[in-house]
Amino acid sequence: MSGLLLVLYTSFLIDHFDLFGLRQVWLYYRGRPYTPPPFSARSLYKYVRHPMMLGLLLAFWSVPTMTWGHALFSALMTGYIVVGIHMEERSLVRKLGEDYCRYREGTSMLLPWFPDRRQGASEDGTTGVPAEGGTT
Repeated sequence: MSGLLLVLYTSFLIDHFDLFGLRQVWLYYRGRPYTPPPFSARSLYKYVRHPMMLGLLLAFWSVPTMTWGHALFSALMTGYIVVGIHMEERSLVRKLGEDYCRYREGTSMLLPWFPDRRQGASEDGTTGVPAEGGTT
């Protein structure tokens, strides 16, 4: 249950309406061009790059009774999510450039307790990425 609540919460953090295409339809209807929302690392995104995927993984793996079928489903979905994250991150690096690279260097992919400490992250763990969508 907590995994699904995490998915719902993070969907609103990244603009729920943009995520499901409602904002794009509204802008098209009004004759305005689509502009993607600005990059920001706020709330859970300060600790984990993909909290929505973490919520899905929690929902898949934390069931009261784990059958062989559900274990297979969870394992396959975990693989699908990991591959999807890698593909999404390549796209985000192309779209957002250096801002996303700095964010990625100091923020864990899925587990907040194990931040990625790649070359370029500062000693205090800050990455130079604005917390609320501003510019550095």
